[in-house]
Formats: sequence, C-alpha cells, structure tokens
Amino acid sequence: MTIIQNDSISEQNQGGIKHNYPLAIEDASFKTAFSLLLKTMPYTLLRFAVLILVSIVTVIWIGITLGGYAGLASMKFDTLAMLWGLFSVGSYGGLWGLVIRYSLYMVKCGHIAVITELITKGSISNGNENMFLYGKRIVSERFKDVNVLFVIDQTVNSVIKSFNRTLDWISSLIPIPGLDKLMQLVQSVLYFAATFIDETIFSYTLARNETNPWQGAQDGLIYYCQNSKEILKTAVWAVIIDKIATVLIWILFMLPGIALTFIFPSQNWLTLPIILGGILLGSNFRDAFLKPLFLIMIMVKFHVSVKAQPINAVWDERLTAVSSKFAEIKDNAIAWVKSSTGELKDKIA
Repeated sequence: MTIIQNDSISEQNQGGIKHNYPLAIEDASFKTAFSLLLKTMPYTLLRFAVLILVSIVTVIWIGITLGGYAGLASMKFDTLAMLWGLFSVGSYGGLWGLVIRYSLYMVKCGHIAVITELITKGSISNGNENMFLYGKRIVSERFKDVNVLFVIDQTVNSVIKSFNRTLDWISSLIPIPGLDKLMQLVQSVLYFAATFIDETIFSYTLARNETNPWQGAQDGLIYYCQNSKEILKTAVWAVIIDKIATVLIWILFMLPGIALTFIFPSQNWLTLPIILGGILLGSNFRDAFLKPLFLIMIMVKFHVSVKAQPINAVWDERLTAVSSKFAEIKDNAIAWVKSSTGELKDKIA
C-alpha cells in the first residue's frame, strides 16, 4: 500500500489546531540545533559518563564470565561451567533491563524535557531551576508510571515504521547526485527517522502540556505524516553528517592504538585492546553527542513545521489502515480519558 505525497492532500485539512504553545525558536537550522546541544551539554556529558561506566562494567563482566567459564572448564566441570555462563549472561541481561536501560531512558527523557522547554520558552523555568532538577520533575510529574512511557515509545515507533514503508518518494530527497538509487541510504534515512520521531512526539506531548499521553501520541503521529517530507529532508542531512562524523570519530579514537603499533612494534599485543577500546569510546561518543544533536535537529523541524497548523483528519483514517498499532493508540487515548474521569469522580465522592 502506497500513500501519496503530502502535497496532494495539503488542501484537505479538517478540524482545528490541536495545540497551543509558544515557540522561542523559529529557525530549524543546523546552527540552531547545535546551539541547543551546547546549552544542554551537562545532560550530554552525563549520558556520556553513564555510557562509559556501562562499557567498563560490561568489559569487566565479560572478563569475569569468560574467566570463570575457562577456569571451570579446565577443571573438567563442564556442566558447572555452562551453568556459570548462562547465569552470568542472564544476570547481565537482567541488570541491563532493570537498571541500565531504565537509567539511560530517564536521562534521555529528562534531556528531551529540557530541550522542549528551551524550544518553546527559551529558558528553563525562567532561569530559576537547574536543568537536571527540571528534567526529573517534569518527567516524574507528567508520567508517574515509566512503564507507560516505554509502551507508548514502542507503539509509536511501530506506527512510524509502518507508515515509512509506504513512502515512495523518499529517494527524491537525496541531495547528492548519483545517490538517488542507493536504497541502502534510503533505508538508513527511514530507520534513522523512526529512531527519533517517537522521541520527538514525546517532546510534542510535553510542549502542548497534554495530560493524556496517548492522545498526544495520536496527534503527534498525524502531524508527522502531514510534515513527513520536510522532516525527512532533515533526516537525510542528519544521516549524511552521521556517516561522515562516525568514521572521523572512530579514526580519532583508534589513532593511539595504530600509533603504538609503529612506535612500539615489540608491544603489538597491546594494539588490539587499545583499538577495541577506541571503537568502544567512539561508539559511546557518538551515542552521547551525535545522537542528541540529530534528535534536536528533527525536534526543532517538527515544532516549527506544526506551528499554527490544523490537523488533517484524513491521516487519521490512513494511519488506521496502515497500522493496527495506531488503532491501539486511539483506543488507549479513549481509555485514558475514561480512567481519568473515573479517578476524578472517586476523588469528588
């Protein structure tokens, strides 16, 4: 099923504007996004520190796992060695799911809350509140159940992927001659967009002060569809910058290991660990610094695009036809209202 271009239905807008929030930023340029990244650098540095800590713990955990397995296997305790390996891997999986993933997710949500405040108001609580305290307060006040955030994030991501698969004009956005037929780049753009649009819709929910997160997700998805061409143009440039910057970052972090090979050829046993460490640091650097930059680029483009824009009810029908998950979001939005109404009645009683 192929959905026609946004331009062909732009005159069919129905209904009113589904939001009313200010914008302190009107320019959706790379310069604007980079400026916001610098303003929220403490969050970026915190994410980098957490990622480095996770990497260190992971390396140590792998060493303990392999060392324990090898030791038990050398003593012919094969069954015990296998049980040790399974226990160690399973324990780390549990640690990742319960602690690490949660911590990184909360840092990301707090960062998004701070960026949204800067996009809409230009300052954090009029300059009266620390950005970490603000991010924590907003996320905890607006979404008391973090599990709801996880579910919404995953559901929105599924809808976006279903919608993006229907686009037949994405290759026309590639700005470099000769690359318009490289489907790998096209798929990279669509995957890249899906990674950040769900987070952008979370920002939109915060910006419009929506108390029903499912309703915010529903409207945010429709607004994405209405402006997908412009938003994906930004995603194209972000993908190109990402590929170039990632290569440069890895080269930079691997240079010490490569240099040691030539300076101390007799100590070449150190080369591989240093190079692997460089790749690990480079990956963490990309996750901590580049990804927030690209997210901000798409967030700013989204907020600028939807300003004073009526919602197009046609997209509601089309998204429902494309993805069953979108219908699930709509049902949850209605259920949320009923639940909130019931709680209010209980409080009044």
